[in-house]
Amino acid sequence: MADRYANFANSGLGRAMVKRLGLPDPPRLRRYRPGDPVAPGPVLLGAAPGGRLAEPVGKLLASAGVQVTETDAANTRYAALVFDATGIADSTGLRALFDFFHPYARSLNVSGRVIVLGTPPEATAGPKEATAQRSLEGLTRSIGKEFGRGVTAQLVYVAPGGEQAVESTLRFLLSGRSAYVSGQVIRVGAGTVTTPADWDKPLTGKLALVTGAARGIGASIAGILARDGAEVIALDVPGAGDALADVANQARGRALQLDLTAADAPERLAGYLAAGPHGGVDIVVHNAGITRDKTIFKMDESRWDSVIGVNLTAPERVNDLLLERGLIKPGGRIVGVASIAGIAGNRGQTNYATSKAGVIGLVQSTAPALLDKDITINAVAPGFIETAMTAKMPLGLREAGRRLNSMSQGGLPVDVAETIAWFASPGSSTITGNVVRVCGQSLLGA
Repeated sequence: MADRYANFANSGLGRAMVKRLGLPDPPRLRRYRPGDPVAPGPVLLGAAPGGRLAEPVGKLLASAGVQVTETDAANTRYAALVFDATGIADSTGLRALFDFFHPYARSLNVSGRVIVLGTPPEATAGPKEATAQRSLEGLTRSIGKEFGRGVTAQLVYVAPGGEQAVESTLRFLLSGRSAYVSGQVIRVGAGTVTTPADWDKPLTGKLALVTGAARGIGASIAGILARDGAEVIALDVPGAGDALADVANQARGRALQLDLTAADAPERLAGYLAAGPHGGVDIVVHNAGITRDKTIFKMDESRWDSVIGVNLTAPERVNDLLLERGLIKPGGRIVGVASIAGIAGNRGQTNYATSKAGVIGLVQSTAPALLDKDITINAVAPGFIETAMTAKMPLGLREAGRRLNSMSQGGLPVDVAETIAWFASPGSSTITGNVVRVCGQSLLGA
């Protein structure tokens, strides 16, 4: 369903009325189109004294074709402000943040980007430095709510030794791919990464499995992974056969009809992957999910069991068997689809919120165990996304979902898919255990 209010607010009459009455002002977001540059304009790069990231980041951005400047030119409009805060060692050093952002806060273009680079607090030299680095979260989340006009703000903690592993994340955050991601804390670990031969097709030669692929977010995930070069297996229940075939055809991939809650489903899936030309799989996206909403007082056990079974138990069982048999290849990626309901809770969704909090738990508990296998596991947590399901919501709830975020609008399935594609990139091999919200910086759970 079209967002009629957003369309009106961006019309000539609407813009004047929104401004005069102080109504929610949803901007037109800059989303990625093939051929777009990493950043559509100059990027101002600053640093606190003693920072370790400004130099390597400047070189990475320049090699990506980004126009990087470290000195202000009068009346310049910037595509992004990037600040290396790794040199801040105590609370007095936080003044460097004010000194950088205060004069340039109004110098960003519409849909501009703010990225602050820090050191994980647990990797600092002592309590004062850890305190200062943790303070960066408050800064970036506040900027995401202050700047408006589609500007996003993120904090990227880069572990010592991860200086050369940050390119994939910078490309994602600076580009239109991250249009609906804001106020997030991302952790990039130490280590080396494989630089894609072609950043426009980073998944070339990879096989990706997408569950729940017949419609909505799943269909968009399949399409974006295929756009980025992956061969896609689109999986869904047999009842979705026709829609699933359409998705697979559009992605130039394969359709697989399988009910993942069936007792033999993991075994059948493992056999299918083992017999295929790849002898396994590189990317597994656990997108399949259902809702069966009722307050817990009115909920029957079948509603509880079915939601937990599809949303959480099935991914656990599939992961266990594929990992046990070595069918997720070294360099592999596992991505779960959680929800802000799993972070903030939601009335009438105790079963759903429990399952999605479980997806987050699965990511965080499994990530350390997969390090030795060279496999990453991460999750996206969507907020209000414009799908056929949300179009059926009562008007009041639908409008609240759209407006109660820093973008004053709902996201699109492609916003979730782009975030998953970033996790799946070969350049993201030191990113694991992350849960990134795709919610326009929703007020829920903020």
